[in-house]
Amino acid sequence: MLRALVWDVDGTLAETEHDGHRVAFNQAFAEAGLGWHWDEPLYRDLLATTGGKERLRVWWQQVDPATAAASDTTARIARLHARKTAIYVELVARGAVQLRPGVARLLQAARAEGVTLAIATTTTPDNVDALLLATLGAGSPAWFASIGAGDVVPAKKPAPDIYRWVLQRLGLTAADCLALEDSAPGSAAAVAAGLPTVVTRSRYTQADVLPASPLLRADLVDLAGVDLPRLRAWHAG
Repeated sequence: MLRALVWDVDGTLAETEHDGHRVAFNQAFAEAGLGWHWDEPLYRDLLATTGGKERLRVWWQQVDPATAAASDTTARIARLHARKTAIYVELVARGAVQLRPGVARLLQAARAEGVTLAIATTTTPDNVDALLLATLGAGSPAWFASIGAGDVVPAKKPAPDIYRWVLQRLGLTAADCLALEDSAPGSAAAVAAGLPTVVTRSRYTQADVLPASPLLRADLVDLAGVDLPRLRAWHAG
């Protein structure tokens, strides 16, 4: 029986990467006088690295290896990422990011029918709260019985750690749950943790090569035509 839906955030709940994160990164770069600009093709490639701070480190190592190896680089990345997060939260609060088609309806249906909701993401808790409050209203973070976000686990997707962390706090097995993801790293993480998984591809993940696994139950453009009975059927396999 399907007991919980475990949602990714970036690209799955909303097109946050295109409408929020990339914009915020570029603004933070400009404010810091770095002369960097992540256009869409470049950003699509950089998304192969999950986690904003991790993505920044990979980029820094590519464009300026000497500085990236300096002893203070970790602190500099943390400050830059903190400013980027603040900009992102401001963008979301102004309505720059909206939920993808079908998401709000599925969340409401799950709540109405007693299906537990949870989140497993690499984005920061502040980013998660900002998106939920701006799109679903006050009190919406409490809809989710567990929110695994940011650095609560050291290894980010495609490692399965964040899903295992969430499952432990839900007190459920992987077989009790259905993961909703948008990308190859995200679906690989969910499948490695043993969760049946539905992929709803986002703007930047159209060409992602998904893991070959019987746990991958559907590969969709979006969730607009999907209802809770359909999710239950995919979960059942």
